[in-house]
Formats: sequence, C-alpha cells, structure tokens
Amino acid sequence: MRSNKVFEALQTMPNRYMLCQLASKATRKFHRPNTRIQETMNEVLDRISDAQSTQAADEKTSEVTEQQRAA
Repeated sequence: MRSNKVFEALQTMPNRYMLCQLASKATRKFHRPNTRIQETMNEVLDRISDAQSTQAADEKTSEVTEQQRAA
C-alpha cells in the first residue's frame, strides 16, 4: 500500500512538507508516457525510502532547490 511507502520514506526526510515537495518533483521528472502516474509515484517513494541516510536525501533536495533558483 502507498501509505506504507510514505511512512517508510518519512524515515529519511526531515519533515512531511519536504517529502511531498521532493516526491512531486521527482514524479514529474521520472514519469514516462504510457505508464500510470501511480506506479511512478510508488517508484519514487521506494527510492526515497531506500536512501541510506538523511544526508543523501538532503543532497537531493538541495539540488532541486538550486535548479529552481536557476530557473
């Protein structure tokens, strides 16, 4: 279930807001045409929950933030 994936992903992120922001941006970037968005979102949550430490997740969010500032 997706709720289990969300709770697992929360273990690597400092707060829920950052998790939502990262998951939505990553879902948009990783989504492929002719696939379900739900499947892409599940894959993104799995990737976030598989992060080894919060430092790895923090690096991802800082990269996304830097890209936003450049845009």
